Amino acid sequence: MFIAMNRFKIALGKEGDFVTIWRNRETHLNEVPGFREFHLLQGPSNEEHTLFASHSTWDSKEAFEAWTRSEAFRKAHANAGGSKGIYLGPPQFEGFEVIL
Repeated sequence: MFIAMNRFKIALGKEGDFVTIWRNRETHLNEVPGFREFHLLQGPSNEEHTLFASHSTWDSKEAFEAWTRSEAFRKAHANAGGSKGIYLGPPQFEGFEVIL
């Protein structure tokens, strides 16, 4: 099993806008072989930003990598650049192989 996470630093006061973007987007994940589940996580806030993370679980790293090369991935991320002022920099990807 493989877990893929992206960490997002979101501008203070823009948390609701960020959540709305994720609630309203078409993910196309259910079309992808090897996809298991997805969660959007809200973390702590500090004086600069609020931390969020997307968390998806896959059958394998290969299944996740196939998703990143798929038409479903392109469709899901087609409008990713249209949210100026919400994101404080690009997301930080972290991938994990499940050991136990």
